[in-house]
This record gives sequence, structure tokens and C-alpha cells, in this order.
Amino acid sequence: MFLGTHHPRLDEKGRLILPAKFRDQLAGGLVITRGQDRCLYVFAMSDFERLAEQMNNTPVTNRGVRNFQRVLLSAASDEIPDKQGRVTVPAVLREYAGLSKDCTVIGTGNRLELWDTAAWTQFLEATEDDFASQGEEVIPGGFF
Repeated sequence: MFLGTHHPRLDEKGRLILPAKFRDQLAGGLVITRGQDRCLYVFAMSDFERLAEQMNNTPVTNRGVRNFQRVLLSAASDEIPDKQGRVTVPAVLREYAGLSKDCTVIGTGNRLELWDTAAWTQFLEATEDDFASQGEEVIPGGFF
């Protein structure tokens, strides 16, 4: 499970050092792709393979399904971290997420999200009131 917030930096070659606590989970390979809200999703290869299988079982006659698959898969990049735990974030994905040198990596359970730090800060500020007022609506019976 991926948890926590980390602040790695992109180097001049577009490489990111993965947070140390996630390296073992991602050592066998990972997929970086477009996420929602202009962030990038980072999946362990095995988790992404399960997601792709689920998508293969959806009806391509549904426009929403087709559009989601197109956006998610068209820029997906499979990567294997190097010995220092670095992965290259392809230029098309860096541009999509507006990544600068300062990045924020957050754990969201089954995936990591990679954000430009300024965009992450803005997102948190914009959603704090919604977060504070939700609970039962998002996770029925989830809070005691």
C-alpha cells in the first residue's frame, strides 16, 4: 500500500528519484501515465496489468470507456527504476502535469500520484472545505 507525502526533485534529464519506502514495491517495474486533475499516476506493473485487464473487459461501444482508455493508455510509459531508484518521466507526461523541478509524490493506496508541488498545494487548498465536510458520503460506514 502506498501512503504518505514525499518531495523528490526532477533532475535536468527528467528523472525522479522514487521515495525509498516505495522502491521495493516498484523494483520489478512500474507504469507512469496521465492521471485525473492534471497529476500523473504511478502504478506497480502488476497493479497496472490488473487495471488493463479490467479495462479490456469493458464495452468499447461506450464512448466514456473509449475516451477514458485513450487518455489513460496513450501516454502510458513502462519503466524500470535504475540502481539509484530513478525513473525517467517522459516529456509528454511532464508537460501534461506541468512538472517543474519541485515535485510532490503522494501515496493513494493502490498507486502513487506525482504532482508539481505548486499544483498540489493549490489542490489541497481548494479541496480542504470539501474534505472537511465529507466522510459518510465517500466511504459509507467508514468512519466510526
